[in-house]
Amino acid sequence: MAISASELKDRHRQVRDRQPEALRLRIHRALSWLLRAEQETTDDDARFVFQWIALNAAYAREFSREETERERMRGFIATLVALDTEKRLYRALFEQFTGPIRTLVDNRFAFEPFWTALRTHDSSERWKQSFESAKKAAMASVMGGDTATVLGIVFDRLYVLRNQLVHGGATWNSQTNRAQVGDAVAILGTLVPLIVEIMMQHPQQDYGDVLYPVV
Repeated sequence: MAISASELKDRHRQVRDRQPEALRLRIHRALSWLLRAEQETTDDDARFVFQWIALNAAYAREFSREETERERMRGFIATLVALDTEKRLYRALFEQFTGPIRTLVDNRFAFEPFWTALRTHDSSERWKQSFESAKKAAMASVMGGDTATVLGIVFDRLYVLRNQLVHGGATWNSQTNRAQVGDAVAILGTLVPLIVEIMMQHPQQDYGDVLYPVV
């Protein structure tokens, strides 16, 4: 069962004065959005967007021009997995969400090369070969219990859904892809609080300077 944002908020009040300012601000911002997400009990679109903002608040930092968003996320994931000695992320992925993850990986609409081929009128169907290869690699990672790789794949797929919603590529409360949004909300509703909890338990870890510091 996912830990609630309100419980994390209570814990944070007890330790925030001993945290580095950058971490304190990250956690404070992330929890504010998680608390807002938990208020959305009937609107999965809104809940997903609030959850994603919470995730961004937790990990966003300044990065070099040579570093992509995906590289930044993968670096953050690798750090979290190394810190998660109790393997809570592992259990969430491989015990709680195996079914939703398989569904997400098998969904072409959450696979960015599909949309790229559509936008560029690429009729070669190379995206299909890439899609099948990606599914095989994802399932091999699931079967092998590779937490970092599976997390990276999950967030890659969810990022496509995030783009669809945030950039107006979907209709609010549309019946199209409802199951996909529902699975995304369930997955993030567990993973993001876990991520925040792990960060709170390791204040010595350097997560980088926050974007838009309080001035």
